[in-house]
Amino acid sequence: MKEKAYILLAKQEGISNRAAKELIDRGLVYVREKKLKIARGLLPDNSKFKIVKIPEIKKIFEDDNILVLNKPPFLTSEEISKKFNLPLLHRLDKETSGILVLVKNENFRKKAIKEFKNKNVYKEYLAWVSGIIAQKEIINLPIKIIKTKAGAYAKISAEGEEAITEIEPILAFRTKSKIKALIHTGKTHQIRAHLKAINHSIIGDEKYGGESFKRIMLHHHKFKIFDYEFVSEEPKDFKMQEQNDNTRKKKKK
Repeated sequence: MKEKAYILLAKQEGISNRAAKELIDRGLVYVREKKLKIARGLLPDNSKFKIVKIPEIKKIFEDDNILVLNKPPFLTSEEISKKFNLPLLHRLDKETSGILVLVKNENFRKKAIKEFKNKNVYKEYLAWVSGIIAQKEIINLPIKIIKTKAGAYAKISAEGEEAITEIEPILAFRTKSKIKALIHTGKTHQIRAHLKAINHSIIGDEKYGGESFKRIMLHHHKFKIFDYEFVSEEPKDFKMQEQNDNTRKKKKK
């Protein structure tokens, strides 16, 4: 016999159908080591589920102007804004981790927005991508944002607005590369779309051609504005080389 995945999960965990569906929609549920993507998909009655826990939101810095948080993946920026009852200075995609800045007064927000417009903000990301990136590269391709029922989509188009991303290799591991990405403009999904355009999609970013993985491997690592400078260290799931090394050691045993 088969049943809808979210109903089976609800029974296994003793939670509501709605809560079960939300866990699946967030990308937190696995069946036989594979991420469950469709909450209404049919599965055997005896299916066993594994649920990934969302890491805690950690505070990096706070003063009278801003609250700087280390955002875990699988939470939206809007959810975090609502939780702390403060407006966002910028946004990160749901599966992107790292520095997220909330503002505590309107005067600072207005000044900060001008800095963004004048491109006086430093935003550095780390990413794991498919393929080997061997040298620095500046990707200068205009982006047009298309609104769809499934959310926004960044399309490389001559009709779009200026978008510039600077990438630099950090290390290569088998068929993957870890890179640093600096964004000189702030378009929706900019890094994701630009990396797809040069055939080096971010691992886990299936929307932009990436191979399937537990999440989109993109992390907001460094941020500078005015006299502020913040760093968010790599999360555990970002140390992909170490994970693969450990997996090989276990197999040898």
